[in-house]
Formats: sequence, structure tokens, C-alpha cells
Amino acid sequence: MSEPKTMARSVTEVVPGLFHYTIEDERIKTQSHGYALVAYGKVALIDPLPLDPAQIARLGKVETIVIGTPSHQRSAWAYRRDHQAKVYAPEGYSDLDEKPDATYRDGASLPGGLRPLHAPGPHKAHYAFHLDRKPGVLLCTDLWHVTAQGIEFLPDKYMNDAGRARESARRLLEVNFDILCFGHGDPIARGARKVVVDLVKKDAEARKGKP
Repeated sequence: MSEPKTMARSVTEVVPGLFHYTIEDERIKTQSHGYALVAYGKVALIDPLPLDPAQIARLGKVETIVIGTPSHQRSAWAYRRDHQAKVYAPEGYSDLDEKPDATYRDGASLPGGLRPLHAPGPHKAHYAFHLDRKPGVLLCTDLWHVTAQGIEFLPDKYMNDAGRARESARRLLEVNFDILCFGHGDPIARGARKVVVDLVKKDAEARKGKP
């Protein structure tokens, strides 16, 4: 998918060092959300979207770009060219416009303290990211999204395997998190694990008999 044309003009700090920004994404007719993890003046962009260069400069030096799923390459290659940053993509990726500098797998150690967790469903190479801190943070940018009814799984038509997506959701509940960040929707800044527990239970009831 092509790079978005809309540019975010501001960022919001979710927890110290983790910043969130959003655009009205003309490609998919809805909002898309990106993240920046900052430590000691070094910036790791996660599923990066276009952001005002002045805002980037305030955050620090962009050194790392992490793609959580192939459909979220977004502005990764533009940032690599502009900042000489290193792009990390998931092992088993496909359909990327350019070759990443490195790949990662489940449990690897990524810059900024990110730990990737394989969460197939939306794509075979879809990953969430865990920040093991207090409070714990889970960035899961393409398994769930935020709708007018609250948090929901992505519709089956956008899933590679809807059944595996449910398995992934249950596994993600094994890690400690209180904050949850989405690729399409504002983060939940408190009590996120309970929200996901309730979602998984409600979804399982609604899907009885489905694959």
C-alpha cells in the first residue's frame, strides 16, 4: 500500500518516552495511528506515519524504524532515506516495497526495549510489541481496532486467518500490560488488560460455531 499523504502535526505522550500521533488516512478512509519510542535522545518509530519534521526534531534522532506487519510499512522507507535509520521487519514478511535492514522473530530484543510477540491472524507475519515496564505496554497495531462500539477484532474480511487471530489474542493476555496501543484507534491508558479479557470472552460467545 502506498505511503499516506496526510501529515500529523502534533504528538501526545502516552507514558514517559512513548509518543502517539494520528492522521486521517486518505488511503483507507479512517484514522491511522503511529508511535515513537524515545530513550536518551534516540527515537524508534513503530509503524510510522508522516509526522511534521519539527515534531520529529523535538523528539530526537530517528535511528530505528520497526514494522509490525507488512501492511503497515507506511512511511518507513521515506524515514530511512531522510534519517539513515535502520528498518526492522518481521521474519517471513512479504509485499514490502523495499528490503529491510534486518528482520526479527518472536522474543527478539529490539531497540528501545521492544519485545516482539508473534500474533498471526491479520497476516502470517503480524507482530505485537511488549514493553515490560510499570505500567506494562502492549502495542498491537492490527489485531484489534477502535470503533463507535468500542474495541473489536478486525473484520474477518481483513484477516488472513480469523481463527488464528483469536488464538493470538489469548496468548497476548499472558503478558503483563495495563496500556494498549492500536494502529487504528486511540490508546487505552489504563485497565487495558481487563478490556481485552472482556473482548475475548464476548467475541468467543458471538463466534460459537465459526472457524
